[in-house]
Amino acid sequence: MKSVQQIVAVLKEKGYKITPQRLAIFEALEGNTSHPSAEQLFIALRKKHPTISFTTVYNTLQTLKDLGEIRELAIDPERRRYDPDLSSHHHAICSECGAIFDVYANFSHGLTLPEELKNSFIVKDFEINFYGRCTNCSSSETSHEV
Repeated sequence: MKSVQQIVAVLKEKGYKITPQRLAIFEALEGNTSHPSAEQLFIALRKKHPTISFTTVYNTLQTLKDLGEIRELAIDPERRRYDPDLSSHHHAICSECGAIFDVYANFSHGLTLPEELKNSFIVKDFEINFYGRCTNCSSSETSHEV
């Protein structure tokens, strides 16, 4: 994601008002690698901004997504998650706790389209998701084994 100042400039240029609540959302997203859901952001922001509404958080995330300033991830079956990192990268998802980790590796050398798609489809980008257990969940499982 761009810096808070850059996001403010983009939204002002598009005619959006920059409220203290929106500014708080931008600040919460800047450098955020936890891939938060709207609910998670709302809970975190409400501590410092008790008047913020869930609707404001959700609508601001949608606006940022629509403007191409954040990416919506469809990797959590229960809720949408958001990634402010627009660089090309992949994700590793813990199936136990739901933690999402960024994976910065180039897998393009090992991937090819099936022959039947090569002439009718142009790949612009791709994302790989790895599913498993993070070390915290793996270590807690082994500590409970008998």
